Amino acid sequence: MRLSRLLVAVVLVLTASVTPAQAVPIGPGQHRDPGNGAERNEVAATDPPLSTLSAPTGENRAHGQGYPRRTELRVYPENPADKAIKLGLVPYHAIAPALNSLQARSNRVSVEVVGQSTLGRDLYLVTVTAPESAAETRRQDRWRAQIEDDPKAAARDRQLARDYKAPVWINANIHGDEWEGTDGALRVIERLATTSDPEQKRLLERTRIYFTVTNNPDGRVAGTRANGAGFDVNRDHITSTQPESRAVRDVVIGTQPLVLLDEHGYTGTTLIEPATPPHGQNYEYDLYIKHAYPNALGMEKAIGELGYPETARADIPFRDFPPGEWDDWPPIFTPMYSMYHGAVGHTVEVPLRVNRTDYDTLPVEELRRRSVVNTDVSAATIKAAVEYVDENRGSLIADQIELFRRGWEGAGSPSISDGFVPGFGPEDRYSTKFPRAYVIPEGSGPAAARLVDQLVANDVRVGRAKTPFALAGKRYPAGSYVVDMHQPKRGLANVILEDGKDISADVPQMYDISGWSHRLLWGASVDIVKSETPRVWTTPVTAAAPTGGVDAVLGRDLALALTDGKDVLAVNTLLGQGLPVHRQADGTVVVPASARGGALTVAREMGVRFTTAGPGPRGPLLHRPVIAAAVSADELSVLRELGFEVRPVSTAVLNAGFDFSRVDTLFVSAGLSYGALNAAAKQSLTAFLARGGVVTRGATGSAFNAATGLLPVRAVAGRGDANGVVTVTNGAGVVGAGSPGHSFVYSPQWFTDLGPGVVAEQRYGAGKPLVAGHWLPSDAGNGQAEAAGAAAVVSGTSGAGARVVLFGTEPLFRGHPKGLFAQVGKAVFWAAG
Repeated sequence: MRLSRLLVAVVLVLTASVTPAQAVPIGPGQHRDPGNGAERNEVAATDPPLSTLSAPTGENRAHGQGYPRRTELRVYPENPADKAIKLGLVPYHAIAPALNSLQARSNRVSVEVVGQSTLGRDLYLVTVTAPESAAETRRQDRWRAQIEDDPKAAARDRQLARDYKAPVWINANIHGDEWEGTDGALRVIERLATTSDPEQKRLLERTRIYFTVTNNPDGRVAGTRANGAGFDVNRDHITSTQPESRAVRDVVIGTQPLVLLDEHGYTGTTLIEPATPPHGQNYEYDLYIKHAYPNALGMEKAIGELGYPETARADIPFRDFPPGEWDDWPPIFTPMYSMYHGAVGHTVEVPLRVNRTDYDTLPVEELRRRSVVNTDVSAATIKAAVEYVDENRGSLIADQIELFRRGWEGAGSPSISDGFVPGFGPEDRYSTKFPRAYVIPEGSGPAAARLVDQLVANDVRVGRAKTPFALAGKRYPAGSYVVDMHQPKRGLANVILEDGKDISADVPQMYDISGWSHRLLWGASVDIVKSETPRVWTTPVTAAAPTGGVDAVLGRDLALALTDGKDVLAVNTLLGQGLPVHRQADGTVVVPASARGGALTVAREMGVRFTTAGPGPRGPLLHRPVIAAAVSADELSVLRELGFEVRPVSTAVLNAGFDFSRVDTLFVSAGLSYGALNAAAKQSLTAFLARGGVVTRGATGSAFNAATGLLPVRAVAGRGDANGVVTVTNGAGVVGAGSPGHSFVYSPQWFTDLGPGVVAEQRYGAGKPLVAGHWLPSDAGNGQAEAAGAAAVVSGTSGAGARVVLFGTEPLFRGHPKGLFAQVGKAVFWAAG
């Protein structure tokens, strides 16, 4: 099967030249867009332009408990700089007036505000359905809950089978500079809202269609892939750092769609999932692919009927691409995440590029021509998917019920035969053995509370033990958390908590990250119970119990070990309040007994726990460091989340004359090249390096270290797309002491030939350090075997006196590996002196 797919892919490349020039075909191997990780070394983040958003007029006022449930949307001032205008598309400020008008004209349209973007723009959820009384809406809600909570009863309920409205969800514009999904969605909304066609009206009696019309309004206005904070929202599911991803997380949980389309662009030829292997091993993949493949074929047929030369066919990765080219392995993408909630999820990529260089260089007429085609494609795929749901409503509902039944009953992963759908073969077969339970012991601190809250927010069921208990040969105190894996969304629970898998031997490449384990990267202690049934008296958890406090004896100094990002934030908060904090040689901080009140306040707010400080010297006083940061957007966000004062810099900022006088530490990971600095900038930097500290990460950081001669080491680069969870062994230095035994890498680096005074804070594990992910050797032959045992993080003092820490790992990547944040905090405090 792999060979047949590869042959198809080659044919597609060879035939691409006969497509009209305007189509700008993109063949296999060229579908990747920025946002997959490696580009984080190239561009330094800046502060978002918060002042550019004018205040809207009016307020959102919602009415109604059934449908329609109208909201009078607040209206934003016209913004002539909105990037959609040039393309002839709907600018953000015109969306609310259009939706207000449709609500006034049609009783089939409801609009709700489900959140705000990073910069404060409203996120709209539009529901199109036949009118419902409040009683009928309550009945629909009961059925939806029954499907998840009691699937056996739902399968027997004939009235549910007859009258449950099939939910469909369309998510548009999650990447801000992929505009046309919004316009296609608005077209379909208006058509369904105003049609007099009896069959279309009857369809709405059987269906609810939900539209998040723009998931990323800040990016839409600015013409950027990322949101206003610089994050790729379509990489944030199961991490949930951004309001835009949290909003659609709540939409998918609240609506429980049978089918989802996530409208994107631009791939030269329209692309419609299902995806290539490797397929997520926690999916009920048989229930997915039996619908995803024929639905994709229907959407392909629909775009072909548009009559454009550029839409004569589609790329369906499952059918057309080689393994690893466009996979559905990680749960970070909206369609993949939705599959764990019972949806048949599809990414749809409209064909013709109108963003980035094309936006700036092509004639407006050509851009608008392309946008018309793209909007037609978007609308056609939405229409076809809705029709598929209507025609296959009974089967889709039954299969969602079956997905949740398997979870409750602890059924094994499905066994899927070759040819289950055309092209399904051994390369598509991924499965897992679900454990019986996970236990998060009581007393695990803020990391445990954070993980529990994340599980609950994602609709994973967690219980808290009311009494002590024993499970799998281990005793646990009351208050421990139990994740019983006999639950409807066991696939989501497992994809969050399991270690994952090393898939390096399975496919030659991956589209994005391949390892992410919260159990190994979020800092909490989590035990796996393989088979024993948890007979524990628990109460359902809606929020984790408080973890903070002061255990120190009254009148004694207080100690805090920096093992979590919350500990770092607590220290910075105390320092910001002017309270004395001492740093000891092992990295622990000590707060004098006189500051107990301040410590108690931050302990309660941040969940950290102070203990009694031991005897001996208290160490030097800390001050709250100021960081000059040439870093990626995610790193900038995390550094501020940790309570540091951060000033974004780059090569351009330094060349313009940056003032280092109040800076304590320079953090370098993106967008700063020593060789590109002018003479004045180099002189200023040299003066800083004689007194300040430096922390670096990745290839850009290693190049900066080499160019400035800070630490005598040789940096070795692994393959650029290598990524995942790795084992590490920790030293006793300022960063390594007390750090977890796992880390995360993307484009890994390691350090050899350590010179005098350089300390290996952390080393990659022996043998093959990768636990979960994808890491093949680079062209130079640098793979896992070469990294094994090598230094992953080093520290030392430069000849000029600067304290320096170099990270070859990715401790802040996309805000995800939260259990590693404290390593960066300790590095910054130490480097600042």
